Amino acid sequence: MEGMDVLEEMAELARSGQAFALATVVWRQPPSSSQPGARAIITADGELRGWIGGACAEPAVIREAQRVIAEGTPRLLLLGTPEQFGAGVPDGMTVIPISCQSEGALEVYIEPVLPVPHLVIVGGSPMARTLASLAGALGWRTDLVSGPEFAAADADERSMIVVATQGHGDEDVLERAVAVRPAYLGLVGSRRRGATVLGYLADRGVPKDELDRVRVPAGLDLGKTTHQEIAVAILAELVQVRASGAPARPVTVPEAEAVDPVCGMTVAVTAAGRSPSGGDRGGRPPGLTLRHDGVDYHFCCAGCRQAFEQDPDAYTRKETRC
Repeated sequence: MEGMDVLEEMAELARSGQAFALATVVWRQPPSSSQPGARAIITADGELRGWIGGACAEPAVIREAQRVIAEGTPRLLLLGTPEQFGAGVPDGMTVIPISCQSEGALEVYIEPVLPVPHLVIVGGSPMARTLASLAGALGWRTDLVSGPEFAAADADERSMIVVATQGHGDEDVLERAVAVRPAYLGLVGSRRRGATVLGYLADRGVPKDELDRVRVPAGLDLGKTTHQEIAVAILAELVQVRASGAPARPVTVPEAEAVDPVCGMTVAVTAAGRSPSGGDRGGRPPGLTLRHDGVDYHFCCAGCRQAFEQDPDAYTRKETRC
């Protein structure tokens, strides 16, 4: 993908509510195959769409992009050997050692693109309408639905759901809502009313771990308040939940890493203890793990593995053993 294709793909991912990262090449050292301005989208699952460089750069960019998505903060990478940059690396940049036969280098800026919060308010009271208006002012995607019309398909695990049906079918609505396992689920009402509703659902067989996720009463405790102030208290709690940094959907981040004993590049290792193969996560070909004297060694490319096979002792004596 290039140019408008990348922008169109970003718009489509944003509309579907998916988190992703945008990687942009801002500098290159020849003879790197990439060019300044080259862009790629990296999904939370580690899929790369676009072009930011060859097999040396892609695994590192994918790995760092997944961290950027998980943390929600951008990152500026310098990809190359540390000797290429010396002591002149500005604060805030991350040097990722890679060893390319071309001896090129890249500077890549990775920024997270997180989905707009999705709030589902079930009910039609003045408080519910006020809450919808306040959330809309923040730019949140907000749906206001009546109790009988609410269905599990109206939300997902990234959504925040506020049940404000005021005793009109609270139990039925809440039972449908807990099944979604949303990022936030709150019931508007007194603690006594909430205990009664949750107790009824427990008797109906709703799992305890799902009921424990329900916040009753929804919103920060501001004491005796008007319906407008209750809406503000609920919105404040939703903002607080989002600011806590807990992602609504788990983001896949490499479980383990190893150091290529030949070039010093950091490579991802799967839970099974083998480097990814087949090109699905970073484009590296199969056979990039080698067992020697009972130790698994992981390589960034076939060239490094070949160098290791020709003279293992030259590399097993190093302190970069995996």
